[in-house]
Amino acid sequence: MTTLELLSLFPFFFFFILSATSSFNDASLIQQTCKHTPNQALCLQYLKSDPRSSDADISGLALIMVDAMKAKAKQAVAKIHQELQRRGHGDTETQALRSCAEQYSAVLEADIPEAIAALQKGDPKFAEDGANDAALEANSCESSFSSGKSLLTRENNDVHDIAQVTAAIVRNLL
Repeated sequence: MTTLELLSLFPFFFFFILSATSSFNDASLIQQTCKHTPNQALCLQYLKSDPRSSDADISGLALIMVDAMKAKAKQAVAKIHQELQRRGHGDTETQALRSCAEQYSAVLEADIPEAIAALQKGDPKFAEDGANDAALEANSCESSFSSGKSLLTRENNDVHDIAQVTAAIVRNLL
């Protein structure tokens, strides 16, 4: 190959090296971010599975986790409605399900929108508060069942754990 031919390939090599470095830095940011959360495996699972994470900053990673929190909260609400339709009225579990419906309504209508708006405005303290409130609402739902284990244990644990990871990521912005 002549020098001229080699020089004509330089932009392609430069782009390849830049792309590889960028991809490494993105993966490194995800690794470093998740390392400082209470559930590193969960954090990595959600962030690595979302294509938006490849070019996201920490605020973008937090928004991805807020979206995951929202999706899990919606699953909980769907299960609550399913259980309420299946059951009669008035038993203790039905009352607990209604309480959970109110708590998840607060998560979806207040906590998550608060977190999203705060992240978009660059006010991480309110985003952290929204995520922490969502974790508390999930715990409150779980404890509203007198039997000690609710019909929503899995959903409550999922929302709680994702919310804790979200809050930890947001703390990196403070």
